[in-house]
Amino acid sequence: MGIAARGPQQRRIVTSWVVAHLMTSQGLDDDTTMTQPPSVTLYTREGCHLCDEARRVLQEHGLVPEEIDIDTDAALREQYDQCVPVVVMDGRLRFRGRVEPVLLRRILAGQS
Repeated sequence: MGIAARGPQQRRIVTSWVVAHLMTSQGLDDDTTMTQPPSVTLYTREGCHLCDEARRVLQEHGLVPEEIDIDTDAALREQYDQCVPVVVMDGRLRFRGRVEPVLLRRILAGQS
């Protein structure tokens, strides 16, 4: 008898077992294997609509960026003046100008 022929309760049990088995086989059932969210720095400036959009996309993916206004530091303003927002995750520059949600999900999936 296939899974489709079983009742809803049996399908839930089988599905739960499959998920538990996959998690165990991948080492995901142990809380110590779960990674911390990446440290995220959002270089921004006041009045930047792309910066507001970047913040929103990051937050929608469960990230809490540290925001740094580039106009408060001459070196940062010189470095990032024409390309804010800039997103740095765990010390690596990941986005300039726009945060692409699909790429962000791929980056986050690669960290788990």
